[in-house]
Amino acid sequence: MQYRTLGRTGVQISTLALGAMNFGAIGRTTQEEATAIVDAALEAGVNLVDTADMYGTGESEEMVGKAIAGRRDDIVLATKATMPMGEERNHRGSSRRWIHTALDDSLRRLGVDHVDLYQMHRWDPTTSDEETLSALTDLQRAGKIRSFGSSTFPAYRIVQAQWAAREHRLSRYVTEQPSYSILQRGIESHVLPVTEEYGMGVLAWSPLASGWLSGAVRPGQDVATHRSAILPERFDLSLPHNQARYAAVERLGKVADEAGLTLIQLALGFVTAHPAVTAALIGPRTVQHLHSQLAAADTVLSADVLDAIDEIVAPGTDLAPGEKFDTPPALLDASLRRRR
Repeated sequence: MQYRTLGRTGVQISTLALGAMNFGAIGRTTQEEATAIVDAALEAGVNLVDTADMYGTGESEEMVGKAIAGRRDDIVLATKATMPMGEERNHRGSSRRWIHTALDDSLRRLGVDHVDLYQMHRWDPTTSDEETLSALTDLQRAGKIRSFGSSTFPAYRIVQAQWAAREHRLSRYVTEQPSYSILQRGIESHVLPVTEEYGMGVLAWSPLASGWLSGAVRPGQDVATHRSAILPERFDLSLPHNQARYAAVERLGKVADEAGLTLIQLALGFVTAHPAVTAALIGPRTVQHLHSQLAAADTVLSADVLDAIDEIVAPGTDLAPGEKFDTPPALLDASLRRRR
């Protein structure tokens, strides 16, 4: 396992980090299976575990808490807030009122007195940066969180938050957690240059592109992955962007074969090769899946292989732009780009 410093925090983390979104009902993973995954990951040298309050409406955090019991000090523990936690209108977002409540709920479910990294799961356009950063700074000073970061923020919002922290003399976001894979490279043109400028750590989620790069998508066969059963439209081959992904995966498979790698090793090696990326978040549902992903722990892609990937998916290109999660709201809602 390789290790890198998480931004400028001084904390060393493994280049493959364990994401716990699939723990519980989402991935049909039992507590016994989740604990076995955590055990195997830690034994392999993984030292960062990432979850969120909204994964299974708290179920993932509870399972992570049980899995890490008795070894908290050996783990860099990360969780997230802001996504809706029920129908109550104020049980979401990044207001001071909700962040304090959400963190206390997360600490209770995890069975710990602090988390190492607390992340705002999405940018909340209804709450000012000063409000959110002030609340997070207070929680940091209270010892409930060690550092805090953002997740899936548009580049301009990352810049704005850094400016607000400086302007109001508050602690700042020290990490960003964006979606990044061979098939979704758009952040190379905007988010990653910004994170490098501000010395932020980057935890890349969905490095296997929701299963497209898991090796389960094969030429001449129907797409049959766990994610395709949940989100069939993302694998509907009648759609042009999915046809483009399918064609790219076929070519990438040949690149991997020629390099003596699995497609998973190629995909994870690509993500961790970017100098702005600290770690790739893997989200296995089974121990078998975990081991197939841990095989990429020491994968270092040659320049020739990276060049071959660039020829298949150009740098800065998203093959499925409609699946981006950091698109500015005005591009999605026509009323926001028209005068009233």
